[in-house]
Amino acid sequence: MIFAIVPAVAGIPLYLHLPRYASTELGLDLAVVAGLLLFLRVFDFVQDPLLGKLVEACQDRLPLLAALASFGLGVGFIMVYAVEPPFAPLAWLLVSLLLLFTAFSLATILFYSQSIAIAGERANLPRLAAWREVGSISGIVIGASLLPLGAFLWGSVNAYTFFGLALAVLIAMAWAISLPLWKMRGPATPKLRFSDLRQAGGGRLLVLAFINNLPVAVTSTLFLFFVEDRLQLPGAAGGFLVLFFLAAAASVPLWSRLIVKFGARQSLLWAMALAILSFSGTAFLPEGAALLFAGICLASGAALGGDMVILPALFSARLDAAGLSQTGAFGWWGASIKVALAMAAAMTLPILDWSGFRPDGDNTASALLSLTLLYAVIPCFLKIGAVALVLRLPSHEVSI
Repeated sequence: MIFAIVPAVAGIPLYLHLPRYASTELGLDLAVVAGLLLFLRVFDFVQDPLLGKLVEACQDRLPLLAALASFGLGVGFIMVYAVEPPFAPLAWLLVSLLLLFTAFSLATILFYSQSIAIAGERANLPRLAAWREVGSISGIVIGASLLPLGAFLWGSVNAYTFFGLALAVLIAMAWAISLPLWKMRGPATPKLRFSDLRQAGGGRLLVLAFINNLPVAVTSTLFLFFVEDRLQLPGAAGGFLVLFFLAAAASVPLWSRLIVKFGARQSLLWAMALAILSFSGTAFLPEGAALLFAGICLASGAALGGDMVILPALFSARLDAAGLSQTGAFGWWGASIKVALAMAAAMTLPILDWSGFRPDGDNTASALLSLTLLYAVIPCFLKIGAVALVLRLPSHEVSI
């Protein structure tokens, strides 16, 4: 699923690199960056359902919408990373991210709303979800590793410029290859009302998606800080990211088979338990613990693969069973996930800033303790909350 790369590179990779870039290259405080991201995600929460309605109303123009989404993402990445701000850095970043996030929302809604059209029938959703998430994880791996690659090839001064331009080229290539995807048509469905979505069980799955994505959102936002400033492993972050997401991609076929054999609820609970168990020891890692952290990346990456396969497939199955529009509903789905990313940044970056933490700086023990608690402890408690939600869901809402 080549087009999965397009929205994937604008999700987690953006949150991985943006806080450090804005702080070290643009001179913005982490608290300011957090406020900006929160504002943009609140804006997203308003616009995503509207974009879902737009896609729903323009089913005969999906190729054009896909082209606009891809173009907006490419230009947005160039504006953020490859262009010297022509006016106030904060204002330029705001304008650039508005374009980038809008295009990201449109690409995500377009792609996920084609689930039934591509799968043909509900029974094929687990297999489709597996291939789709392999494409998404591949995009995340590429997006996360391009910056370290640029630094290796052209030095740290030109790394961000290379990052922005390379992402734009990658997005253009993925769009061109996936053009046939937008000619597929699924069964006609009535326009979505949120009350119908809630009645079908989609509302509870949206809440679950939001809570379950918070731990990944927190760790994605703080990952570079933890590796380079807490573990004191500068230059190693790219390798850890590749391990993490390759483990997620490699685990996808296994999770797909587990869904068929043991059911979606049991498989999802196993994925969540693996995430908690594998990540719980992160807070106790000493400086320089590269091998131990690599093991944690492998195990927690495999757990992420389960989340990425099972939850969207469950949501799509609920919509299909109720005869509801995939397009409009995935507007709400995308909004819930992106608000989780924004909430993670809004909760963690100001605390880091207030604790005195500075990227690449000489940080105090209390500042590093704050980083450790936020990165390694809080996500485990959030994941436990997601487990509690899964256990309370009616059985028909966690089956495919």
